[in-house]
Amino acid sequence: MYIRCAGLGFLFALAGSSTQAEELSYKFTTGIYALSGGGLSNSHGLDVNIRQTSTLGNIWGAWYRSPEQQVSQPRVGWDRSFDVSHWRVMPSVQTASGGFWGGSLSVETGDTFFAGMGLGRTNLHPYVNLNFDPNDAWMASVGYRWSSLQSVSLQVVRDNRQNPDQQHLHLVYRTPMPDGERMSVDLLVKRGLVEDRMVHRTGLTVSYEFTSFFIRLAYDPVINFTPQTMWRFSVGHRY
Repeated sequence: MYIRCAGLGFLFALAGSSTQAEELSYKFTTGIYALSGGGLSNSHGLDVNIRQTSTLGNIWGAWYRSPEQQVSQPRVGWDRSFDVSHWRVMPSVQTASGGFWGGSLSVETGDTFFAGMGLGRTNLHPYVNLNFDPNDAWMASVGYRWSSLQSVSLQVVRDNRQNPDQQHLHLVYRTPMPDGERMSVDLLVKRGLVEDRMVHRTGLTVSYEFTSFFIRLAYDPVINFTPQTMWRFSVGHRY
């Protein structure tokens, strides 16, 4: 089970490092998650997510279900990037069934070299955290862009509310590929208490974008700082 009192799209700098303008207005994603190990029962989950991009920003809706965990939760959210002088300001808000609410705010500056910081807060109601980073947390990031399609960034996300020992460190590289395709690699180093034991683990996510389709595969140990390991496979379509 990985319902936690957390959960927002908190990878602000990573989002800010990519192209701000969406080429296509809609994105539909289906994700399949598999949890195992840690002396717990294996389980699976399915998440479907649709996002629409316009001058209002990104508005999205999603639904997660896991029959083994007996969990089903719909959720909706909004985020947008605003240019304010030399800064990019990125607010987000999210709500889900069960009374969950959360919000975040981040700022980023710089074009070739860039840096950012942010803060996320929730009302601590139960929530299926499918963003996986600590989300009642602060964030700081630095990076370098060769172009709008090629960048490298380093980001730390650290809980500063209920579990201040929990921290994620992301090293993300994005690069264009032949025929207008793109690839990104996210190396994750995490540390924190899992059942009163301090652990250090490394995860990896690889995404590949074709013209209008994309695929993503992720390996994430001690998922959400529980004893279990998660594999995630997602496919999506932009249109």
